[in-house]
Amino acid sequence: MGNLCTCFAPKKPVKKRKPTKRVPGNNPQTLPNSSNRWTRIRSQRKDSTDSLIQEQALAAAILFSQHQSQNGSGSLPFDRSASLRYPNNISGSKKSQLPRSSSSRARSLTDPLLQPHQLVNQDIKLDDLETNHFILVHGGGFGAWCWYKTIALLEEGGFKVTAIDLTGSGIHSFDSNAITSLSQYVKPLTDFLEKLPDGEKVILVGHDFGGACISYAMELFPYKISKAVYVAATMLTNGQSTLDMFSQQANSNGLMQQAQVFVYANGNGHPPTAIELDKALLRELLFNQSPGKDVALASVSMRPVPFAPVLEKLSLSGTKYGTVRRFYIETPEDNCVPITIQESMINSSPPEKVFRLKGADHSPFFSKPQALHKILVEISKLPLTC
Repeated sequence: MGNLCTCFAPKKPVKKRKPTKRVPGNNPQTLPNSSNRWTRIRSQRKDSTDSLIQEQALAAAILFSQHQSQNGSGSLPFDRSASLRYPNNISGSKKSQLPRSSSSRARSLTDPLLQPHQLVNQDIKLDDLETNHFILVHGGGFGAWCWYKTIALLEEGGFKVTAIDLTGSGIHSFDSNAITSLSQYVKPLTDFLEKLPDGEKVILVGHDFGGACISYAMELFPYKISKAVYVAATMLTNGQSTLDMFSQQANSNGLMQQAQVFVYANGNGHPPTAIELDKALLRELLFNQSPGKDVALASVSMRPVPFAPVLEKLSLSGTKYGTVRRFYIETPEDNCVPITIQESMINSSPPEKVFRLKGADHSPFFSKPQALHKILVEISKLPLTC
């Protein structure tokens, strides 16, 4: 969401087909039994082709049989496509597990397919983790829909994932202009945490303004949160609001100021009720490194950001919020929350560890989904520090 409210303020020619080339010599009409002749030629060619295919198939079968006998096993799978899924118990050894891909499409050069040795969840033992349940909290204007790649990757690795639609966001049926407090905006998240069984913990992941939302939840339910991950997110200090934090960097993000469109549902004589973003500037602001199809998805899915929660100062204590382990993921190519602002937040309230997603824009779940997934899994594996 970024630097919010820093001020109110002619047809192609048809190619002619070449005439059919005739066999030199007699006129085709004078050739005796010409159709029978060509039928025999085609038949001979077909027989020859079929014979060749049979010979190739026989040779392949012999080679495969030899390969089986050399390896002492007849259960080696053929790698038919990148989207083929293999069972997890091949040969009864984890070393024989093959990497799985969520798609057989060509990978973006900005987020290449991870190599087998880079798949951090390949040897992960989910039962050994403090928790394998991720709660994904979207940023301002976004919804649970923005996490679709992250959800697929985590679930493919065996993790449990819940993506929350905050009040008035995504498919949550509520008018953004009617939201008057942060507690009201975050209620779907706090309701979910409140209903968690005793002793069950989760990993909170907040993006953009979702950072302030998970901080609010951490103060209420610190004993239910194992770790908190801020992804290009607002990581505030006690007594600070999102508006306060960005006001310190008032002149650092002119693009955000251009993109902001304030909504005055209560009349021009009253404070704004929500903020919309100019769709013509969405790509440059939020998705400058993201695939076009994801930009298209966002352009029809994003909703106004409620204004009141942006103004609200957080009350964060060391005995509650301060007991939760925090991690920050930087996005260097971010045009919405510039890296200078991210580093300022990190310096003001240092987390346990900082990760940097090279080449990521403000929406790494679109621009760098594999790399983001790798970091999330790595964070889930970090043991308790002494």
